[in-house]
Amino acid sequence: MNQEDKKKLFTPFQLGGILLPNRIIMASMTRGRATNAALVPTDLHTAYYAQRASAGLILSESVWVSKNAIGFPNLPGIFTTEQTEAWKKVTNAVHQENGRIFLQLAHIGAVSHPDYFNGELPLGPSAINPQEKSFTPEGFKDTVTPRAYTIEQIRETIEDYHRAAINAKAAGFDGLELHAQLFTLIPQFLSTATNQRTDEYGGSITNRSRILFEILDVLIKVFPGKKVAVKFTPAAFNPGIIRPDENTIADYEYLLHKLNEYDIAFLEIVGPAVTLADTPVASWDDQYYSFFRNNYKGVIVANLGFNYDSGNKIIAEGLADLVSFATPFIANPDLVNRFAHALPLAVADQTTYYMGGEKGFTDYPKATDPK
Repeated sequence: MNQEDKKKLFTPFQLGGILLPNRIIMASMTRGRATNAALVPTDLHTAYYAQRASAGLILSESVWVSKNAIGFPNLPGIFTTEQTEAWKKVTNAVHQENGRIFLQLAHIGAVSHPDYFNGELPLGPSAINPQEKSFTPEGFKDTVTPRAYTIEQIRETIEDYHRAAINAKAAGFDGLELHAQLFTLIPQFLSTATNQRTDEYGGSITNRSRILFEILDVLIKVFPGKKVAVKFTPAAFNPGIIRPDENTIADYEYLLHKLNEYDIAFLEIVGPAVTLADTPVASWDDQYYSFFRNNYKGVIVANLGFNYDSGNKIIAEGLADLVSFATPFIANPDLVNRFAHALPLAVADQTTYYMGGEKGFTDYPKATDPK
């Protein structure tokens, strides 16, 4: 790369009506610090996000859209007045530091557990066990066979997203990211392994993706004008049955072409963590991001395992417009400054990733600025 290409991450980017000062995005990360019964973000959340406001854009941790969405300990929600008021402190703190922040909306669907619902079964597209591990307050447990959604319950869930978006707007977020990745609700509907419905939400990819687009429709009503994003993990090989299959490539061609009709902020595409050779998506192995660039006309955010050099490279190659970083932001609240001055990166304590208090969350120091 030439010298100009080596600085692509530091070129500004116009994201709809929001000017990003750089292309270094803070990816959504589960941190498990809402250690209260009401799942309300705390002063720790306020400090944590404000410390990282130099990112071009912050994507919040996954945030539950309703009580029925819950399926992981100590993640905050956005479905009560108390939660919404607490999030205002977070957005105000980020904005005071001249930052920008989107809220990521999440629903875990059938990969939740009866422990979260007083013994009642969670809901899924069909009464099929996703064969994952559910992280409960008592530790990991096998998932169960869920109750199948009724049409009315699907409509109620879409309305849950709508209310969550209204709350996010009231809380001062600059936009939303729709969590549509791994083994959660939307991928459960997209997968023929877990969705064997025979109504308008099952069968063809048009029907299996209907809930995705109906959710997008209500989110965009609340946040119009390129302020809603979507995150996919098309090549995620989960332990259970929700994983790439013979439908995946054609399904994503449909999804991307359909998304071209939507006025969204961006697609965040998580890269593969393993080689794709000898898998149903083997043709993506050497041209993964090319597939998405060739089929989607909008802004692409590349995610998973990037560093400063590889982040600049994928932008220079034209395969992504922005790059999101997760783990580097944990121990480096000033990641943007460290990249800018080629300062060494601190290493995060993995034992504090998903639980704890201030330790491993807000106590990582900034680097000493170069003289």
